[in-house]
Amino acid sequence: MSETTEQQSVIHVRNTLKLLGARGEVRRLDDSARTAQEAASALGIQVGQIASSLIFLADGKPVLVIASGKHRVNTNTIAAILAVAEVTKATAEDVRQATGFAIGGVAPVGHPEPLPTIIDISLSQYDEVWAAGGHPHYVFPTSYDELLRITAGEAAEVSV
Repeated sequence: MSETTEQQSVIHVRNTLKLLGARGEVRRLDDSARTAQEAASALGIQVGQIASSLIFLADGKPVLVIASGKHRVNTNTIAAILAVAEVTKATAEDVRQATGFAIGGVAPVGHPEPLPTIIDISLSQYDEVWAAGGHPHYVFPTSYDELLRITAGEAAEVSV
């Protein structure tokens, strides 16, 4: 990703967070935070505090699942929550088309169109969680309640 694109995506997330009244500031990490473990290590926090924004296709339509970094999403559980026949993992192209971001930097906000959103209830056990800021080197702090508000998400168990 070029420096110009990086700047545009991060600026877009910053502006969106500000418009939504979010409290956290987007910050740059020296190392990539493409995975929850990388992000947690860079921030010196538990992997469970990472709010990973993952895109799935529910009967072919994109859905955002914000999962704790310590969980693997169970697609059967997501299908039951959404009352759809099939939930599959999105391709890199599907992710970019649905969110405007590349895998590894998908922010929970700032997508071209609002996405149905499910938020892992286990994130509620932490006072502070961290989400991607539009690029693999950028993250921002937030809270479970704030994530629910700014994404209009639905709380659910995602790994059962």
